Amino acid sequence: MKTANKDLNYKLGLLKLAMELDNVSLACKIFGCSRPTYYRYKKAYLEGGEEALRDVSRKKPNPKNQVLPHMSETVLSLALEHPEFGK
Repeated sequence: MKTANKDLNYKLGLLKLAMELDNVSLACKIFGCSRPTYYRYKKAYLEGGEEALRDVSRKKPNPKNQVLPHMSETVLSLALEHPEFGK
């Protein structure tokens, strides 16, 4: 099972247990999380369903690290023509 599915099952399990017990504090204690976390999950679930509970990657692409396509072709051709230049 992927970690994304584990996280989703954890969050859904917490919400389901809290509804079954009708006691948020006890459900949070059993799952080992805080009440604000529970309410954050609940708000996300009510607004967007299961898809909103899935973890979203927080990584943002860094355009400074990207090489333009024409530059990579130029560098590659230069490296092939002059291998003595090294890396």
